[in-house]
Amino acid sequence: MLPSNEPAPVVALVDVTDAVLERLLAVALHEADADEVTPPLGTAAGWNTERISWFRDFHRAAAAGLDGPARQKTWAITADGELAGSIRLLRVPAGRAGTFPQDGGTLETGIWLGRSFRGRGIGREALRLVKAEAAASGADLLKAETTPGNLAAQALLRSAGAELAADARRVTARFMLG
Repeated sequence: MLPSNEPAPVVALVDVTDAVLERLLAVALHEADADEVTPPLGTAAGWNTERISWFRDFHRAAAAGLDGPARQKTWAITADGELAGSIRLLRVPAGRAGTFPQDGGTLETGIWLGRSFRGRGIGREALRLVKAEAAASGADLLKAETTPGNLAAQALLRSAGAELAADARRVTARFMLG
């Protein structure tokens, strides 16, 4: 819920160019835990050389879009023109469509926001925008996954209209499109 005295920010999705990528990396380094943004890599905990390299490579590979070799697209999220985080769409390979048997034309999304941007409606609006992108690409289902302990992510997904299904290891969210 947005604080009553703070207006909702204007949220937009911005292509990740090399210049945007370096600014986005700065937001990630200063405003997010490495575990929120990257897989566990390297021997040192937290942000390390391997994770920073992965972050750059991940976003550069996604520049080709959903039909490129990486089969995904990432955007930087802006709030009132300020970089706030990132969101992605990924084409789900056959056989990995999730726990819902009627999956078809499925895309997966993932989002992270810097700490100072959380709880202001930015994530919900970014999800609304990426759902529109997914529908425009022809997908009929958008899914996301989080952990059972990530209650903030579950609340965000629910507030954006997702149906959630949980087991002991993960919570899967789905948005029916179109």
